[in-house]
Amino acid sequence: MPDKIRRVGADEFLRLAESIPVIDVRSPGEYDQGKIPGAINIPLFNDRQRAMVGAIYTHQGKAEAATAGIGMIAPLLSDKMKLALTTACDREILVYCWRGGMRSESMAWLFSVADLRPIVLEGGYKAYRNLVLSDLSKNRKLLILGGLTGSGKTTILQELEMLGEQVTDLEGIACHKGSAFGALGQKEQHSSEHFSNLLYSDLKGKDPEKRTWLEDESKNIGTVFMPDMFFMNMREAPIIALMMPVDVRLPRLVEEYAKFPAGELLRSIEKISRRLGGDRAHAAAEAVMCRDFESAIRIVLEYYDNAYRYGLSKRDKKKVIVIETNTEDIKTNTSKILDAAANLLL
Repeated sequence: MPDKIRRVGADEFLRLAESIPVIDVRSPGEYDQGKIPGAINIPLFNDRQRAMVGAIYTHQGKAEAATAGIGMIAPLLSDKMKLALTTACDREILVYCWRGGMRSESMAWLFSVADLRPIVLEGGYKAYRNLVLSDLSKNRKLLILGGLTGSGKTTILQELEMLGEQVTDLEGIACHKGSAFGALGQKEQHSSEHFSNLLYSDLKGKDPEKRTWLEDESKNIGTVFMPDMFFMNMREAPIIALMMPVDVRLPRLVEEYAKFPAGELLRSIEKISRRLGGDRAHAAAEAVMCRDFESAIRIVLEYYDNAYRYGLSKRDKKKVIVIETNTEDIKTNTSKILDAAANLLL
């Protein structure tokens, strides 16, 4: 390795990443599974090549695998170098692979040949993941905003943030609104691994001495699962639950979901048909087909409201504050929530 190539730990690497571009040299499949947020993929091997080199290494040895690998990538080295040159900032670039070994060393050498100044992540993506999971296991000053479906919790969180409160939007990070209908209108979800990377990135910018608001969620948000310890800390945090009559919530929910095609709504109802019961699921589906969205939503809300109230009853009653409201006005409800939070010790 040339002397100009530095190696730094995960903390320093992430600090540098605030101003220097990051290159992930792992295969596209590894990159898609999870990456350091903002990293650009310039892979040493594609997925097929990586599998072939791995098999050669296992059955024939390191020298044979290295020889085969060089033969596979040699025609593409110029393109990888050009891409790195266009990505670098002031000729500096950050590089990582899985363990900080052969792949990052090889690509760092290639980039240095182009007169770039690469900095390699010591321990690779694995070291970064250890840092992420360790940090997400820490106790934080969390405050949970709960409430019945359609209470405007997401909008209230946005209002809280505008008022200077620290807020982490779990559903925004997960690209899912949490219910059987939560995928409607959302981007494709990340893996659970990358969700935790994004969550860590979001929380890293928060002041640990101040409270951070989160929306009440299940262990999974759609297909994404939260890290065990982080979810446990959420469950142990105080919760302020907003309770609002069905008739007050209906206009918001009709406006939100009536715009989606009937087929997408029917597929969402099908996901919870067993929990709704055959007759109620059929009635909800019929109402959707007749564009009677209020009736369909009332049926679905009966299930979700009962389930939420039951879940809330299982929490530590000393950490639950219930706020009854008869208005959907965001500023009014936000004010009530802040008044309740003022008496909490975190």
